[in-house]
Amino acid sequence: MANRKLPLMHNVGIVVEDLDSTIEFFSELGLTLEGRMPIEGEWSGRVTGLRGQRAEIAMMCTPDGQSRLEISRFDVPAIVSDHRTSPVNSLGYLRVMFTVEDLDDTLSRLCKIGSTVVDEVVNYDGVYKLCYIRGPEGILIGLAEELDKDS
Repeated sequence: MANRKLPLMHNVGIVVEDLDSTIEFFSELGLTLEGRMPIEGEWSGRVTGLRGQRAEIAMMCTPDGQSRLEISRFDVPAIVSDHRTSPVNSLGYLRVMFTVEDLDDTLSRLCKIGSTVVDEVVNYDGVYKLCYIRGPEGILIGLAEELDKDS
């Protein structure tokens, strides 16, 4: 086991109805669109358990090239549940948090395209400035600006 590598995260997936506005949102946040393509065929249903699925995905990458966000829009089958506006204490995957250099500037840009702060921006023990925001379709993300400890 000495040569065993730890797993690396490849991507986090989000399902949306409007792929274009979600791509715009994450592009404004600083992610880069790596590609966009339809996904269908017998193989894809065997992976997801949704036989006969037809979807379009967009893969976006963080500026450091280490993390990806897979945004999916399903045409078939129909969406069966909606967790977009669930509160933060709901079970299951809920949000992704991003580190940003300037939280105020990031919020200004994202709010111009319709995002809203969930409650307020807070200072966490002088270490981080934090908030949750809702983006297109109510997608919940966290934003964190590391505060300069030497200031």
